[in-house]
Amino acid sequence: MAKIHQHDLITSVADALQYISYYHPQDYITALAEAYDAEQSPAAKDAIAQILTNSRLCAEGHRPICQDTGIVCAFVKVGMDVQWEGATMSVADMVNEGVRRAYVHPDNKLRASILHDPAGKRINSRDNTPAVIHFDVVPGETVEVKIAAKGGGSENKAKFTMLNPSDSIVDWVVNTVPTMGAGWCPPGMLGIGIGGSAEKAMLLAKEALMEPIDLHELRARGPSNRLEEMRLEIYDKVNALGIGAQGLGGLSTVLDVKILDYPTHAASLPVAIIPNCAATRHAHFTLDGRGAARLDPPDLSQWPEVQWTPVAESRRIDLDTLTPAEVASWKPGDRLLLNGKILTGRDAAHKRMTEMLAKGESLPVDFRNRVVYYVGPVDPVRDEVVGPAGPTTATRMDKFTDTMLARTGLLAMIGKGERGAVAVEAIRKHKAAYLIAVGGAAYLVSKAIRGSKVVGFPDLGMEAIYEFDVKDMPVTVAVDARGESVHESGPREWRQRIGKIPVAIG
Repeated sequence: MAKIHQHDLITSVADALQYISYYHPQDYITALAEAYDAEQSPAAKDAIAQILTNSRLCAEGHRPICQDTGIVCAFVKVGMDVQWEGATMSVADMVNEGVRRAYVHPDNKLRASILHDPAGKRINSRDNTPAVIHFDVVPGETVEVKIAAKGGGSENKAKFTMLNPSDSIVDWVVNTVPTMGAGWCPPGMLGIGIGGSAEKAMLLAKEALMEPIDLHELRARGPSNRLEEMRLEIYDKVNALGIGAQGLGGLSTVLDVKILDYPTHAASLPVAIIPNCAATRHAHFTLDGRGAARLDPPDLSQWPEVQWTPVAESRRIDLDTLTPAEVASWKPGDRLLLNGKILTGRDAAHKRMTEMLAKGESLPVDFRNRVVYYVGPVDPVRDEVVGPAGPTTATRMDKFTDTMLARTGLLAMIGKGERGAVAVEAIRKHKAAYLIAVGGAAYLVSKAIRGSKVVGFPDLGMEAIYEFDVKDMPVTVAVDARGESVHESGPREWRQRIGKIPVAIG
């Protein structure tokens, strides 16, 4: 009978979460490198180059791949013959203690994103606890753990439906993926759960994302069952949509499609999709009584020799002298290198600012002729001025956009993913612009930030308003002052080039 020590599970969870914060799985890097080599869209290839470069920097510097270090999700299988040696905590408490230790680690502090009282005051726990834990009691004398740190941008794009038993699962998936936009930071993976009941399908989709990427191996050997046939069919049809890296248009939207199923009611066909983003993070370990788990560092020689540099046609922009006329000259797809001071602000700050404006109150900082970056950075360590600071999903700020542009004199916004119709119309009306930074390149982006200070709402923690001083921060114009969006034109162009899915001519 195996004797598992409480300390070993706590340490293993903490070590695994630190590990996945800065090491991509090798299978993801191999698949992304193949996508980079095959990519023909310049914008998408540039985005993938940033993600690959960021990945190596994080692996070498032991800093987070993404500023959103995720909500922790664990699948824990406890053997029936396991004996807990000297345990004073529940297994759930052990996992959560491991999470706490990982996220407050002094050498690589991770961003705390978990809020208590989610429908009320939404108070940050400050240590990213609690995790979402799924238990199974199984035969044996080991404890098996699959653990992931799931970013909010991809988690928010989860989809679920109850199809009729005669409906096509493939058609639903292919029609649904475009509605997910680009906020989930493709290229990534799709986890699909089929069957069971509503909650079981969602759980299957999440657990499917824990599996390794092996689509190319599947294609080489050929499918052996209907689910494998479906994986290949969905993979080909989703990539034919032309969405591409960061939604800019290109050949690679998904690197793999994983499917798990479960028996279901005769009247039902529940189907769920959960995407994994460019910051795919998961680890698996087993405890057998011989101490804490050991995760060996990956072989960085397997990372491709990709060193991102700005393209020659990039325009340097002086943010401190930026004018409406200069913003109006930008076109969708233009590459910009930003220099000077930008402000930050995301969900909580925008909500508070719009409430203050409605009451006639003054904001803590002047946004006139400024640019705002939608970001919640990781705390700095050692000599950093800021930790990894990649963009958050911009659509969450759509409902605040018209007010901010009309009432503050704001000129432009930076985020990731597309903007909705309401925001695009506000941008067009006020002749502003929306820029994107690459999601999944947070550490690389932070290298452009030379100064950082909190200038408003310090009580909001990572959601406070910062002022960043940036040098050559790379962004792409996504929506210009005329309301033209690269997230519409890019995928439409590449869907037409790929030629497997009809393109509506408007």
